Formats: sequence, C-alpha cells, structure tokens
Amino acid sequence: MTEQDQLRVLTWNVQRASAARTRAQVEWLVRQEADVLVLTEVSAGESGGLLARWLRERGYQVLLPDPAPEDRYRVLLACPADVGLEEADSGVPMPHRCVAAKVKSSAMEVGVVGLYVPSRGPRERRNVAKRAFQEEVSAALPGLTARLGAAGPVVVAGDQNVVEPGHIPAHPVFGAWEYDFYRSFAEAGFTDAFRLRHPEAVEHSWFGRDTGAGKRNGYRFDHVFLTTTHAALARDCRYLHTPREDGLSDHSAMEVVLDQTVSGIGTQLNSGQKRA
Repeated sequence: MTEQDQLRVLTWNVQRASAARTRAQVEWLVRQEADVLVLTEVSAGESGGLLARWLRERGYQVLLPDPAPEDRYRVLLACPADVGLEEADSGVPMPHRCVAAKVKSSAMEVGVVGLYVPSRGPRERRNVAKRAFQEEVSAALPGLTARLGAAGPVVVAGDQNVVEPGHIPAHPVFGAWEYDFYRSFAEAGFTDAFRLRHPEAVEHSWFGRDTGAGKRNGYRFDHVFLTTTHAALARDCRYLHTPREDGLSDHSAMEVVLDQTVSGIGTQLNSGQKRA
C-alpha cells in the first residue's frame, strides 16, 4: 500500500472563529495533510474570508460561496494544489450551505459535498429553516451521484445538526422528521462511514451545556456518508478530538480515508437500518 492509493477527506465545524483563532485553525489543518477539507460554520463575515485567503496562501484551492442574506454561515471546500477541484451543482437551493465539487487525486476521482444543516433557530421560527433545508437535501440525494458525474464514490460530509436513531445518550428534543432525514441517506444509497467502521462505538463530536456534577451531554452531529456501492474503499473513519480539546473549535474534526487497495469490507451495513 502507498499513499498514492489513498484519499483523505477531513470535515470540521470551525465555529465561526475569530481572526486570531482562524489563523491557528489553518495551521492545524495544514498539518493534517488531507486531500480534501470540508469546513462548516464558516463565517459569512471577515474571518470566513481570511480562512479562504490563508488557505490559498498555503497552496490550497478554495471554494467558498458568497454568503446568503440573513445567514451568518457557509461551507468551504479546499484541496491542495496537486488535487483537481471542479465546482459542481448539488441541486440544493441553498448552495452556500451545500457546496459540491468533483475532486481528482492520484488515487481516485470522487464527488464531494460539504453540508451544514441549520440549527433549530429562534423560538419564533423554531425548526422552520432546518426542516426546509433537510427536506431539500433529502430530495436531492437520489440524483446526487449522477449530478456530480464522478468516476468514483460520492462523499457527503459535514455538521448535520442531527443525531442518528438509537443515539447514546438519547436526546428527546429531536423529532421523527429529523431521524427521517438521517435515514434518507440510506434510502438514497449512502452509508454512514463511521458506523461502517465502528458499528457499536459511542463517540461524540459536540457537547452541550453542563447538566450537573460536571457532566455534559454529547452529540454525534458531524457525519460522513459514502455511496454504499463504494463502501469497501473505506479504510477508516474517525473523529479527531484534539482540536476541540485544545479550544480551536467546539466541535471535533472527522476524517475518512478511502483506499483503492482495501477489500472485503461488508457493504451491506447500513447504520440507518442497524440503529433505527
């Protein structure tokens, strides 16, 4: 096995960082040497622009859509200079929160979609934007592979602001429609890459407020989905907790490693069915 056989995708919610923290985030990201960066909760303001600029100065190609009116956040995709990056259309009406591209490295050609689902929103419009966006994504998923036109797998990565059915601990705040959104990936032919490699692991990418006795409820909000027909390429999918623990963001990062030499991984596993 050689590095030329692998493609690494890293996704991370950067928590609308200040300029100073953005600089530290860029330094951490560069050290990871990923082939594709999918960054969510990128500021619609100055620090988002700085993130793009500083990545370009470090030799990255960057896709960063213009911010939308009255939305503070967007998604950024980036690749090193030796990886081909071609912008694509995801078919989702909010492209600043659903950025798509065809990526070509020495290992393979893949479709990549960076996804950042809105949070629950203010009390007077609780879940309106979130539910509408999730419905639009679910509607686009069945045609996503054909739309991107990549020769290899399609990877959908980012902060979905929803947990899987059977999540530990259980969080009653989530409605059936939110679990249906998670299940819509399986229905459209995508597999949860983390569950593929870690069927029973209990791990969290974000933690809520202190619930007493120093305990904080954990949430597995950040996900990577991979076309099920290509699930055998997934060598690993794991959370990187160091940037959260070091205060670079309130989210852990996540990476998936796709490897042309991997074989024998059962593609029948589908977390939406397994944990429903």
